[in-house]
Amino acid sequence: MTTLVVCIDRDSPVSTEYPVVGRSSVEPLITETGVEDPEDSRVNCLLEGLRVADELEAEGSEPLLVVVGGGTDTVGTDRHIATLVEDLVETYGPDSAIVVVDSADDEQLVPIIESRVQVDAVDRVVVRQARDIESTYYLLKQFLADEELRKTVLVPLGLAMVAFPILLIVANSTTIAIGAIAAAAGVFLIYKGLGIDTYLSRLPGEIREALYSGQVSLVTYVVAVGLSLVGLFAGALGVSDIEDPATFVLVNRFAFDSVPWLTAAALAASLGRLLDELIQREGVRSAYVNLPFGAVAVGLVVRGFSAYFLERGGVFDAFRVTRTDLGVVVVQGFTMEAGTRLAVFILAGILISLLGVRVATYVSRTDIESELAE
Repeated sequence: MTTLVVCIDRDSPVSTEYPVVGRSSVEPLITETGVEDPEDSRVNCLLEGLRVADELEAEGSEPLLVVVGGGTDTVGTDRHIATLVEDLVETYGPDSAIVVVDSADDEQLVPIIESRVQVDAVDRVVVRQARDIESTYYLLKQFLADEELRKTVLVPLGLAMVAFPILLIVANSTTIAIGAIAAAAGVFLIYKGLGIDTYLSRLPGEIREALYSGQVSLVTYVVAVGLSLVGLFAGALGVSDIEDPATFVLVNRFAFDSVPWLTAAALAASLGRLLDELIQREGVRSAYVNLPFGAVAVGLVVRGFSAYFLERGGVFDAFRVTRTDLGVVVVQGFTMEAGTRLAVFILAGILISLLGVRVATYVSRTDIESELAE
């Protein structure tokens, strides 16, 4: 029973031809790697591969120690490693493999190897560090040498230290200064945690691609942003007319005035995405068909609840339906209670949502292009 012991050396500091096969070939590589960079953890990874191979041999197995890697380009290196593993499996016909890694980046290659040969175990090498002042100094030195970590940690910390005395002088209050810095730190953490920086870095390329490909959604997204701004402005104007300073009343008034515009914005964005799906695909996914109906349904329900609370709070008068004469049908004027109007809004939202599900189900079972042709 042959077991591959695969050490992943994704971006080796030494130039060597991969794969490196056999103990006699791996031992010189360990020496060369250690001489090139004694602090590199990949030396420990290769030594762990030797230990695992010896342990398997003691158990009666036939281990084959190999090192795969090479290059710095992530996509190119991964494809190269996949080819190397395929050649090793074809040449030696192993029954299983044990993968030895020393970092999270190397561990990302495990599924690639697992798709070529059965992986029985993944051995993660964690190097123990001495807990003394000297080790702390070197860790700090390495930390400062990492440009990404400096930008992420040191720059915000430095800005906070500069802003604190300024806020303290301007506001003349320690509480306000600390609160402002804490709020800024919270915004930064949310910004990094949600990956907004990554999204913003990709946004220019996506906009350029959308312009070149003629996507309808680009225009509808701009319309949606404009409608959202109108909705926020309308909500702010509605709040400014409220004499009752209660927070709950203000929130509901803002929602009541802004929700129609925000719903229209969501409807515009979803319709643009739906049109792109119709243009670029042979069919359309049901989620994009259901999205406009969902946006309208949610808008109706939120509008109904906000109107209910505002009417019960005395901000609005009871809704009255005026007398309407349609010739054959005459609608007598009546006053609609707050609870009744809320029920109507909720029922309308549910019906629209069900209609969206029904349309999405129909579309998912129908060839859109043939329907349009007919």
